[in-house]
Amino acid sequence: MGLTSQSLEYTVVVLAVVCVAATVWLWPRLSKRGVGPVLGRLGAIVVTQVSIVCALALAVNANFEFYGNWDELLGNNEEAPASVSQGGGQYASVGNLKSGLIQPAGPQGLDRVTGLPKGPADKVGKVESVRIIGRRTRAINPGFVYLPPQYFQQQFRRQRFPVMVVISGYPGGIMNLAQHLQVPQNAGRLIAQNKMQPTVIVMVRPTIAPPRDTECVDVPGGPQAETFFTKDLPDAMKSAYRVGHDPSAWGAFGYSSGGTCSLQLAMRHPNAYTSAVSLSGDYAIKDDLTTGSLFGPGPTGAQREREHDLLWRLKHLPAPQISALVASSRKGEADYGETMKFIHAAKSPMRVDSIILPQGSHQFTTWRREVVPALEWQSQQLTFPQDTENLPPKPGTKPGSKPGTSTGPSKAPAAPDGRQRVEAERPRG
Repeated sequence: MGLTSQSLEYTVVVLAVVCVAATVWLWPRLSKRGVGPVLGRLGAIVVTQVSIVCALALAVNANFEFYGNWDELLGNNEEAPASVSQGGGQYASVGNLKSGLIQPAGPQGLDRVTGLPKGPADKVGKVESVRIIGRRTRAINPGFVYLPPQYFQQQFRRQRFPVMVVISGYPGGIMNLAQHLQVPQNAGRLIAQNKMQPTVIVMVRPTIAPPRDTECVDVPGGPQAETFFTKDLPDAMKSAYRVGHDPSAWGAFGYSSGGTCSLQLAMRHPNAYTSAVSLSGDYAIKDDLTTGSLFGPGPTGAQREREHDLLWRLKHLPAPQISALVASSRKGEADYGETMKFIHAAKSPMRVDSIILPQGSHQFTTWRREVVPALEWQSQQLTFPQDTENLPPKPGTKPGSKPGTSTGPSKAPAAPDGRQRVEAERPRG
């Protein structure tokens, strides 16, 4: 049974209930004096407490995705394997596994999510459960990949697609993106309504070294989260899926810590991501109990920390050529003041739009109101790739002929009509 599977969770809960019931039933017999009854009472207490703690730990892990499988929990994934063979199963169909950078995985909780595409992939799309291997960082991160219906359609068979990297908050996991924010479900509806262009969406968590909060930072002598998100993840996706190679086709999107990461990644690496969406994200990264020391000691560490302060960057460094969407609430969210400072500090060639609610809070109730217009907004920023993927020649094709020229488009289709504009507050002046 998988670490995040419902069957394991239910089994352990039942065992915990049985242990509690057995302890209550046997306690009168164990109340006598003597070594045997005393040891019996101690054993009953220990077994009952351990079973309850295990049940609670599994429930918390299933919700927050600290560990996606037994290997992560036991620390058996120190190095990534060089290659894998394609596996079977409902959640294990990955486009190209020659590089071994994307591995098929079990459901990772995806079997508990409602509203996912059901039916032919070329009609409704598909969500795949994967493990993403960092070639440079050696990190192994769980992920979900949403593929739109067009990805499987004949007329798009050579076409590459734009990509959104959607990042959850901390300590939340990828389950929250599919279950609570319903990112793939919302994207499917928007694409069907021509309010969003066909886009590949990869859903990941912000940490690459759980339970530590790595905040998408390259830690000196520690996890290289920034390198993972700006180099390893794009390389892995390009090796397994037909996705755009130019940064204009790539955007980062997140809530809470994931929103913080999105802004950091785009502003610090516009050659990797040219747009960012931040729902209730922060504008500076600070050390705390969950992060440990992210920047290192001394003047060098202090300078590294300043460079991760986005308001400091806008004041002291040239603005990157990116688009950003930030979301907050006038009442109920602590980051409203910093959000307005960020909006007004933005300068050309950077563009910042916003979603400002009258009232909200730092929770999914608020983010669910923002996720649909945010997906529409980012889709408008991404360039549908003009490059196409060459196909192997069909049997009987004459040498020297160009594969794939008889069918399929030679250029990207026009952007769909009917998109809704984000109702955003823009800085005046």
